Amino acid sequence: MPVPADASARSDAPVTREALALLNSVFGLSAFRGAQEEIVRHVTDGGNCLVLMPTGGGKSLCYQLPSLLREGCGIVVSPLIALMRDQVAALVEAGVNAAVLNSTLSFEEASEVERRLIAGDLDLLYVAPERLLTPRCLSLLAQANIALFAIDEAHCVSQWGHDFRPEYVGLSALAERFPDVPRIALTATADAMTRKEIVERLALAGAPQFVASFDRPNIRYEIVEKQNGPAQLKAFIAERHAGDAGIIYCLSRAKVEDIAAGLSEAGIPALPYHAGLDAAVRARHQDRFINEDGIVMVATIAFGMGIDKPDVRFVAHLDLPKSIEAYYQETGRAGRDGKPATAWMAFGLSDIVQQRRMIDESTGSDAFKRVSIGKLDALVALAESVHCRRGRLLDYFGETVHAASCGNCDNCLSPPLVYDGKIVAQKLLSCVYRTGQRFGAMHLIDVLLGRPTERVREFGHDKLSVFGVGRELNEKQWRAVLRQLVAMGHLRADSEAYGALKLTETARGVLKGETGVMLREQTPGTRIRATRTKSRRGDPAHASTAAQGDVDPELRTRLRTWRSNVARERGVPAYVVLHDSTIDGIVRAWPTTLDELRHVPGIGDKKLEHYGEELLRLVRERR
Repeated sequence: MPVPADASARSDAPVTREALALLNSVFGLSAFRGAQEEIVRHVTDGGNCLVLMPTGGGKSLCYQLPSLLREGCGIVVSPLIALMRDQVAALVEAGVNAAVLNSTLSFEEASEVERRLIAGDLDLLYVAPERLLTPRCLSLLAQANIALFAIDEAHCVSQWGHDFRPEYVGLSALAERFPDVPRIALTATADAMTRKEIVERLALAGAPQFVASFDRPNIRYEIVEKQNGPAQLKAFIAERHAGDAGIIYCLSRAKVEDIAAGLSEAGIPALPYHAGLDAAVRARHQDRFINEDGIVMVATIAFGMGIDKPDVRFVAHLDLPKSIEAYYQETGRAGRDGKPATAWMAFGLSDIVQQRRMIDESTGSDAFKRVSIGKLDALVALAESVHCRRGRLLDYFGETVHAASCGNCDNCLSPPLVYDGKIVAQKLLSCVYRTGQRFGAMHLIDVLLGRPTERVREFGHDKLSVFGVGRELNEKQWRAVLRQLVAMGHLRADSEAYGALKLTETARGVLKGETGVMLREQTPGTRIRATRTKSRRGDPAHASTAAQGDVDPELRTRLRTWRSNVARERGVPAYVVLHDSTIDGIVRAWPTTLDELRHVPGIGDKKLEHYGEELLRLVRERR
């Protein structure tokens, strides 16, 4: 597509004016969000930078627009074939000359893409890191006019990140081979340690870091005690998200299969996704999830990264992720369209034991294991927190929170009761000590409740002074105390002893009465209602849903049906044709002319040209 000349050669118009013109004509948007404008201007002028923006925050525009504004082709490095395909489809739909270069192409198709790159016929080219670093591809790039390098999912370059990929390490060669080409590294999640390594590996020392707010106010965070995970999940979906698209994360392939089958039997359209499935099956399931409404994907963490589906209404975890970064990244796949969504997780003591065992049995260095344990501890503390979960999340990423309540997490909507648990904690810690720090939760609870089981009698624990001292609590309550003491760091799970609980150094202060312990009281609790609630930033649904009281649901249905048919004919995801927010904009605006339709967010020049008359016809038919 025709694009303005390189910013460095212009004197008649500022970068921002031309960037805004492209933002509107290509993407149908009238204004930048947050730091987008500053980032676009900086990269267009040839600067390097690191960008941290939450999922759905508009990272793609930060490299897509500079690629159109600068001379040459923008090279986007991404490990995600699904993301490449969907973003290229959306760009082509908007009139941008974009292509992919990855393992899905035939030799003839790849050769044609290479020819177009050399000929200067591409604005954006998406390349997998392992392909980019081949001698053939590097030689190809040396012959082309490169506008910029965008390294997406940049946390993959760091061994401290939650998704380290060895093939990313070689990207340091870009700075050496192409020193005059600007580099922009982008990620949705990175703590201070991960950011430092990104800067070092990608030679971004001295480059500005643009860090947007990590807050996703439209997402409601909920963490519940795991009792019967599958049953709790079915109830959550049936009561709160019936008919909605969602993603459910499990740790093992077997569990993925079991949960998907159970949901399907319950009438919930669920599909499994994991690396053990045939590639064709994975592709078919992924296509159904992207293109159909109301599909629930049950998956390992291999699924979802880079899936640009805006209307995922919930993300559920039936197993504990390995870090807050992983939890944030995975939950961030919900509500990319800004509408209300839920991040729901069922959590139990066995999750801690399982994750700790995986860390201890890994082949990583001692330093890596120490960092991994610290990250796990932070996530467990989030799960057991009695305070605002959103505030705890943001604090982890170094973002200051000024309000005590977000109004949109379970702890803020139904504040838990807390009590002075010093005596209870002392009883439990004493039981752990007197039984030799060699037993798991169930055995310890049997001793505390005075149950003379065969195993308790075998070890003589029915003769201990702690036998039966905990009868004031029931088994469920003792399990909650155990989890909270682990979260506080007074107990740790010993993976070498199959989940045995051991005292930590801080337990001494509790046993001596020097350290206070406030515990969450286990009560049936109040169900979180499925209605939207005001958050500290206003309605979490944002303006996209605030004005829907006067809309026509029949028109929305017709537009969605039309969109599905067009998407099927063109072989692209429905949201590539029109986002839900654009459909809502049409329903609210009731445009009668092409000019009025052009002012709906998401309707750029090409979409107006391709679909304008059909959309107006659908509107007229409802008048």
